[in-house]
Amino acid sequence: MGTTVILGAGGRLGAALAREWSAAGETVLALDRHALSLGDFAMVKRVLGSLDFDALVNCAALTNVDYCEGHREEALLINGEAAGIVADVCEQKGARCIHISTDYVFDGLSSRPYVEEDVPLPVSVYGASKLAGERAVLTAGANHWAVRVSWVFGPDRPSFVDQIVTRALKEESVAAVADKWATPTYTLDAATLLRPLLREVSGGGVVHLSNTGVCSWQEYGQWALDCSGEFGLPLKARTVGAQGMSDIKAFIAKRPPFTVLNVSKLAGLTGQQPRPWREAVRSYLRSQCELGVWSS
Repeated sequence: MGTTVILGAGGRLGAALAREWSAAGETVLALDRHALSLGDFAMVKRVLGSLDFDALVNCAALTNVDYCEGHREEALLINGEAAGIVADVCEQKGARCIHISTDYVFDGLSSRPYVEEDVPLPVSVYGASKLAGERAVLTAGANHWAVRVSWVFGPDRPSFVDQIVTRALKEESVAAVADKWATPTYTLDAATLLRPLLREVSGGGVVHLSNTGVCSWQEYGQWALDCSGEFGLPLKARTVGAQGMSDIKAFIAKRPPFTVLNVSKLAGLTGQQPRPWREAVRSYLRSQCELGVWSS
């Protein structure tokens, strides 16, 4: 077994990968943004060049969609150009680079789940910058992967599912967007699903990774409250009302409305079928309730 570097190890996905893979016996070098800043290309080359590894997962990125919209050059630098430099270093070392990308590379106008062969048409600077990163990584070598994920949740940093439960514990009324659809991705499931790509699966390219099924933010939130109520949380709000994307005045960047990812390729490559998103959310909320995360 080799050594895996994880960039962005302070984030929601990176932290989960580092913990879960270390627990499974993987030798992991976890680097957060303080240990390696993607905006400093010389630092990227120096730090990665000094390490001995045969696989790297790049979870580091500018992920604030609205921030990226107003900071195009920075987004393209971090999410695009820097991703390519990371992959180039990996290629020089003979190491595989797995670049974490996003469903936002699509315009969201499809009537069916997106497959890897669908033409990306990003509608935001964030989506365009992540697509630039994908292309740079795949150009660096034939054995690298660009892995697109959507609606990532998990125990290391709060996400929508945590926020809706926290709000429902305090407020009589909560609402969420009902006209945007995708599939949640549980970080602990992602750790299991991604691991074969480190060394076991040959080749490279684009692959989609998420749990299975489809939901709107409203349906996602409603399921979170249903599960939380079942697990005994004293919710003040038990129903999630509907909002339209046009109602969210804080949005600056355009959002693609439908970005469900078809994960058949992943299942074929790894022999692992992702579980339904409802099962994953229930499992996560059960574990958080057992840990007393929302206890007063």
